[in-house]
Amino acid sequence: MILVVDMNWKQDSLAFGEFVSPIVSVVQTLEECVVKHFLEIDTSKLGCYSKIVLSGTPLKDHATLKQVEKFDWVKSCGTPILGICAGMQTISLVYGEPLLNCLQVGMAEITTLKENPIFQGEFKAYTLHNYSVSPNKTFETLAESAKCIQAIKHKQKDIYGVLFHPEVRNQEILKKFIQLKQ
Repeated sequence: MILVVDMNWKQDSLAFGEFVSPIVSVVQTLEECVVKHFLEIDTSKLGCYSKIVLSGTPLKDHATLKQVEKFDWVKSCGTPILGICAGMQTISLVYGEPLLNCLQVGMAEITTLKENPIFQGEFKAYTLHNYSVSPNKTFETLAESAKCIQAIKHKQKDIYGVLFHPEVRNQEILKKFIQLKQ
């Protein structure tokens, strides 16, 4: 069972259809999934999931970035995690890594910098974000665009982050994450 975490400012917000439903549409073709809003995560049940996907949010929704303590479970969770956009930003903050301003909206050319199991080469991806990360001690940089870092992976754990939106375009990236062997 896959856990999809709704990262939007409130449960059942209008953004659910744009940022969460497309993830569910891709994931449920591969494995059963359940959606939980980030405020209703039961940390005692995280071990029941084979993978966890943190959704993106609209540009002006910074709720998770202001409530990073709600995601302390990320550090101790043994389940592979993929953070998309706000999910990647939140994961970075959980580990004490700062965000950088980087407004990018629309299609961007993504260049893979480090071999990884979920994407390769150069590809176009849909971006919609205000922030990115800088190179740091916690995460490897997997990919970048001309403007900023676009994908990261924790150096020791199966925690990935992508700033672009694979649920919009490049759905095979989301599928490859779901199919990762543990």
